[in-house]
Amino acid sequence: MPSEIPHPDDAFVWTWLPGEIEPVIAGRLVRRGASIRFAYGRTYLDRAGAISLYDPELPLRAGLLPLPAGLSMPSAIRDAAPDAWGRRVILNRTFGVKGDDLDDRQLDELTFLLESGSDRIGALDFQTSATDYVPRASQAALDELMASAQKVEQNLPLSPELDQALHHGSSIGGARPKALITDGQRKLIAKFSSTSDVYSVVKAEFVAMRLAARAGLQVAGVHLVHASGRDVLLVERFDRLPANGAWSRRAMVSALTLAGLDEMMARYASYEDLAEIVRHRFTASTDTLHELFGRIVFNILAGNTDDHARNHAAFWDGSALTLTPAYDICPQARAGQEASQAMLIVGQDRSSRIETALASAPNFRLDEKQAIAKVESQIRAICDHWQEECDAAELGEVDRNLMWRRQFLNPYAFTGLRESAAYLTALVQTV
Repeated sequence: MPSEIPHPDDAFVWTWLPGEIEPVIAGRLVRRGASIRFAYGRTYLDRAGAISLYDPELPLRAGLLPLPAGLSMPSAIRDAAPDAWGRRVILNRTFGVKGDDLDDRQLDELTFLLESGSDRIGALDFQTSATDYVPRASQAALDELMASAQKVEQNLPLSPELDQALHHGSSIGGARPKALITDGQRKLIAKFSSTSDVYSVVKAEFVAMRLAARAGLQVAGVHLVHASGRDVLLVERFDRLPANGAWSRRAMVSALTLAGLDEMMARYASYEDLAEIVRHRFTASTDTLHELFGRIVFNILAGNTDDHARNHAAFWDGSALTLTPAYDICPQARAGQEASQAMLIVGQDRSSRIETALASAPNFRLDEKQAIAKVESQIRAICDHWQEECDAAELGEVDRNLMWRRQFLNPYAFTGLRESAAYLTALVQTV
């Protein structure tokens, strides 16, 4: 274990402008006591076509920008930091320890930004230089993933990132292993099954994502493959676009950033507040509100209670926001029936009930009849395509029985329904 872990005092922020395939230096992150603040570079401010990294948090103006109340660093920057798995990989690499021994190890945010791979979500990257951009490798090819077992048998090395996720994920523990994959004109996120799974989490997410698309929602494309004896979910990235043999990147911000919150305040994030932001700042606001309401309903029907505010996002083009496709729709294990969503739905109510969603319908420019019709349509889609999508996932009977009417269409979802929607309870039993 290193005797002393350095804590950088600054980092340079590089960004891909809309449609461009090469990054430009945007500015600098600077440590100020316990906080991290951002300042745009003069060359970026003078650049034709420059856009803010995100308004209103990081407006395009000179000087060290103030932080919104309650934040220790810009939330739009924090969106580009590694997720739980990425952080554990960096901690493992830095401290040389595994499993539970990682739980008490800490690194500062600038270190996480500078040590994580360059092909991160969104259009930002972080460097120690303001003049030379040097990408850090963080991906593998799909054919390498598919041939991984054969390569191991032949004693051939895998890329470090793929080897870490595929063969050492359980030892690092604490987060679901992931790897970034390139396949021709597609970029993918690979999510791996774990030896500690009590049911097929990877296949459950595949089924949920496919059923969400069947229910008419805009979702990221998913595929299921097998590699080295493990199930692997491939999720198509929507923040990358092929361009002349290279890739352009689409800027993104999370709903947590839209709400001006950080992880410590995430419990206050609400769909009501998100709907208000959509009404004023999003393109196609009415269609977006209807889509967002549909996602609330589907999360309830599919038992996905992990719908926290970083699991919702929007594209940012410098002037307006557009909802991204849905992602990370994964039914969560539950011992009983009663459950709560990660985000507040209406008022202080986050209960995983269709009635809670119906009470919020006016916030999404839906009347009662329209909202109930959307719920009915989703129930029918789930029931009509359940067996087909389970077959596509090669999901066993034990897992099907574990999820059906437990995660998917749990009876608790239909408790306390208003009279006009009471027929939905019977519909679930008969469709």
